[in-house]
Amino acid sequence: MSKVQFKNREQGAALVVGLIMLLLLTMLVSSAFTMSSVNLKSVGNMQTRDEALAAANTAIELVVSTDFTAAPKETRSNVDIDNDGNVDYVVDIATPVCIQESLAQVVAPSSENLSMSSNTWNTVWSVNATVSDSKTGGSVQVRSGVRVLLTDAKKNAVCP
Repeated sequence: MSKVQFKNREQGAALVVGLIMLLLLTMLVSSAFTMSSVNLKSVGNMQTRDEALAAANTAIELVVSTDFTAAPKETRSNVDIDNDGNVDYVVDIATPVCIQESLAQVVAPSSENLSMSSNTWNTVWSVNATVSDSKTGGSVQVRSGVRVLLTDAKKNAVCP
């Protein structure tokens, strides 16, 4: 039987190819880790924004539930979104502004359904809230419109 001799022509090519594949695999894992952390930060920012919007809406509802048209003024509310006893957001509400008024029409209770004027006014108020987050330093602004029925005397006192 004759001996077959193979010449060693590879001279470390398998080692070089293996190192290149290992480098590519390391880069793939590194980029996947970076992408997942970026996505996690993005989701966290969206959650914080949604919480800030909820805090602004809560503060606006508190202001609107009072007789804010009697003496419109700036207010500041501390909002605890997660009900853990700690203030999560500080909401600054600018002075509500009467932006529109129109005479309300009252339908007569007769069968003719005639419209007649009254001394009641439909007023539209702009309520602006700014939410600041002490942890992140971010802020969100929310503007809400509210319709309020006012008497003639109240309307003349608070709406220009």
